[in-house]
Amino acid sequence: MGWMAKRRLRTGPTAALPAKPDQATLLRLLRLADPGARADGADVVATDVRVHAPVEAEPDLVGGVLEKVWACRVTAEGPLPVDFFDLFLAEGLAFRLGGLVVCRGEVSDPSDEEGGGPAVILPARPSAEDLAPLLEQEDEFTFTAGEVRAAVVPQRGQPPAVAELLPFAVELTAVELRGDEPVKLGALALELSEALNGVAVDRRRFRIEAAEDLLPPE
Repeated sequence: MGWMAKRRLRTGPTAALPAKPDQATLLRLLRLADPGARADGADVVATDVRVHAPVEAEPDLVGGVLEKVWACRVTAEGPLPVDFFDLFLAEGLAFRLGGLVVCRGEVSDPSDEEGGGPAVILPARPSAEDLAPLLEQEDEFTFTAGEVRAAVVPQRGQPPAVAELLPFAVELTAVELRGDEPVKLGALALELSEALNGVAVDRRRFRIEAAEDLLPPE
């Protein structure tokens, strides 16, 4: 890869992957973040963001951490994406495919990040009675389930992953879950989504379909 190509990869979010994913895999994963994601030539477009087909890059793109690197560059189709959607797409792909993220020349491992957790997005703010079967109330906004803590907060923006809720939404609300055991968090998120007709998502607003989706690949 030439110098200019490497420079272009470093200017925006890029998922640096250890193996080349096919388009079907990229499309399946990106539809967890945007059910309307579609193939466009060799690329995939999700909302207003284009995920370019993987190209082979030199290992120095990620400081030699990976022996082989396949880079999927993520670019906005129009104005800058809302709520870091382009970065979240790169991070979500890298997390699920065992890779790294390159953004503005800095390399990060999405599987090492702490402080985030899954959430359940609901079309309206739930009452304490709605949450009572699965969560115990501490105060107006905070609930617990064993060692898991839950905060009920307004959902910032309108993640494409929950588009199905929007026609009926009164006030998009997130039940944010935090704890030390990802699988327990995922299981509780799925239980809450089933009980309250919501959508369970990870911290990057990709849908989760199983509790294990919160674990990086082995």
